[in-house]
Amino acid sequence: MTSSLALRAEALAVRRRFLAMHHDAHAGHIGSGLSCIDLLVFLYRRHLSEQDVFILSKGHGVSALYATLHHVGSLGEDTLATYYKEGTLLAAHPVPGALPQIPAATGSLGHGLPMACGVALAHRTQHRSRTKCVCMLSDGDCNEGSTWEAAAFASHHDLDNLAVVIDRNDLQGFGASRDVLDMEPLAAKWRAFGFEVRAIDGHDFDQMAVAMSIHPPEGIPLCVIAQTKKGCGISFMERRLEWHYLPMTDEQYRAAVEELDAAERRLAYEAGAGFATNGQLELERT
Repeated sequence: MTSSLALRAEALAVRRRFLAMHHDAHAGHIGSGLSCIDLLVFLYRRHLSEQDVFILSKGHGVSALYATLHHVGSLGEDTLATYYKEGTLLAAHPVPGALPQIPAATGSLGHGLPMACGVALAHRTQHRSRTKCVCMLSDGDCNEGSTWEAAAFASHHDLDNLAVVIDRNDLQGFGASRDVLDMEPLAAKWRAFGFEVRAIDGHDFDQMAVAMSIHPPEGIPLCVIAQTKKGCGISFMERRLEWHYLPMTDEQYRAAVEELDAAERRLAYEAGAGFATNGQLELERT
């Protein structure tokens, strides 16, 4: 199985667990998580080292981060089972310090990039390290003045150890991003603030690899604009604003799982693989 196919299989597994979490908790923000799962799987499987720092500015998508951390072995089953329950550390928005991978509270949009800039600057100037800081933004984050103040700060301080990844699913809490506050031309704006900009399909692992592996010129921070689909992977949720908020009914959950089952079968066929009955892909032994 190629690297890209393997990552697609892993992303399907994360989606499966993510949906189970939300069904058990009767929790919303499902569409926001589904749009960024592919990006998170790539970052944690292929890009981030143990010393690197990741800040999820779109804190309302943190359940996707929990599911990804569980998948890569950084979050235990017992802890994940407490998601959204009374007394949990796995709340609907990130609790700072609840997990080593969550350095700050986010979800009040516009706060993530300023903190990421501080982390990147500190590692470069005080710790003299090449630690990378990756910050994931949403469409709504790009409406915030604090985001653009931080962007100016990043280029002024030559933070080439900073990467911004925009989960651009074109929707936010109150409607289509173009109607709430149109940020076009978005790429030109980031370039004007001194960033190296790369636009990709945020569900294509090969494009992610190219965009994140080629380092920008010295002193230039990176911005990857990842075009995504809110609710990606579940047909009745894709590009639907209501899935910014709604929990699933039992019937909707069953329908979503059936779609993941079908997606796994298609992927197994594409990979020339056998399909295991437990929902996991396995290569044929010949």
